[in-house]
Amino acid sequence: MHDIHRRLSGCAKEMEKAHSKVTKLMNGSYWEGDAAVAFREQLEGGPLPLNLKNGAHSVDKAAKQLDLWAGELAEFQRRAKKLDGEAKDAREALRRAQGHADEAKRTSETTGKDRAQGDAGAALDKANSRVTAAQDDLDHVLKRARSLAGEHEDVARKRARHIGDATHKLAPHEPNAWDKFTDWLGDNLPDILSACAAVLGVIALLGLTVIAPWMLFLAAGLLSGMAFGLRVSDPEVLASLEDGFTKGELDVDFWGNLLGVAGDFLGMLPGLGAVAKGAMKAPELLSATAAAVGEADEVLTLGQKIARAGVRMGTSIKTVGVSIKTEAVVAEGAVNVLSHPRVFGGRLAPVVEKIDKPATILGAGTAVYGVTSSFVDNLDNDAAKTVTSLLDGPRTLGVDVPATMGALHFLLRGAGEAS
Repeated sequence: MHDIHRRLSGCAKEMEKAHSKVTKLMNGSYWEGDAAVAFREQLEGGPLPLNLKNGAHSVDKAAKQLDLWAGELAEFQRRAKKLDGEAKDAREALRRAQGHADEAKRTSETTGKDRAQGDAGAALDKANSRVTAAQDDLDHVLKRARSLAGEHEDVARKRARHIGDATHKLAPHEPNAWDKFTDWLGDNLPDILSACAAVLGVIALLGLTVIAPWMLFLAAGLLSGMAFGLRVSDPEVLASLEDGFTKGELDVDFWGNLLGVAGDFLGMLPGLGAVAKGAMKAPELLSATAAAVGEADEVLTLGQKIARAGVRMGTSIKTVGVSIKTEAVVAEGAVNVLSHPRVFGGRLAPVVEKIDKPATILGAGTAVYGVTSSFVDNLDNDAAKTVTSLLDGPRTLGVDVPATMGALHFLLRGAGEAS
């Protein structure tokens, strides 16, 4: 215990020294030059200086509590050792008294004369009294031992509470399982959204749900749009892409970020286009109804006009929804643009149809693997990222781009012109 106290006290002193040095570095009085400026920029506004200061104070408080507990524990051990000796003596006295009582009992049972029998009975009563007294002494020692154990437990809890309080709002705490999960969720949310969008695409493609495919199509587009927004607002992703295009740093992170941004962008376009076109076409569907009832509105009372306005609003919302649904169904079933060109006199439609489903499943698989690898350290390595990029790159260019162009072509020009 004293060794732990010594080590904690030394740790607190080293943390205080580190805090002092960091403070001097931040003030610019200890180190100058470009490296010093870069160092201060990394630490400025960060938690390191404050954590060092609070951590040193916290560890010092904990060390003092351990020092107090070491003294208290030594006293408990001394008292416990004394009680152990007393209990040993009491048990020995009880054993001797019990032996004398047993001998007196046998003598009493074998004595025949009245006077001798009376003396034997008196000796037995005296021996039994000694047994009772010895048992009382042992019980008293054991009671004191139980009291000492309770006192030891109370003091131990008190010191443990004080040691815990030493870290309250001072030393940073080790994150629990929920904190680790939320941190992981925040760090990998774009990949998680992309994976969910890819899985929805597979479910819609294979018909594994009672939900209409067009609804899954719009949901996947929404998730892809959210993932795209998170990626392009992430400074690290933008810095990686900028370094790749301007400095030629085409590393694993660059290709992963490029394919992630491109995939999310392509994934959101058809759904966004369906919503936009459906919303723009809705007024055309409402105009006929509005013209038909326009003249009748002139003879209505104010209350009737308000009621009719509410009905019209509900009809408008329903009409917009129906229009978006129609465009989503059209876009979801749009033909891949590679199905139209002829190669060596034949169309690519049969090939595209055979590739489309496996490619969609492959995309969902690599997306799910990417999310899983971020949670399982053994799966997170550059080799796996390279293989994933090699699979996603051709799939994105050969399948996702033509499919997205087909859906947009269908939305912008109409089915008749696309076929």
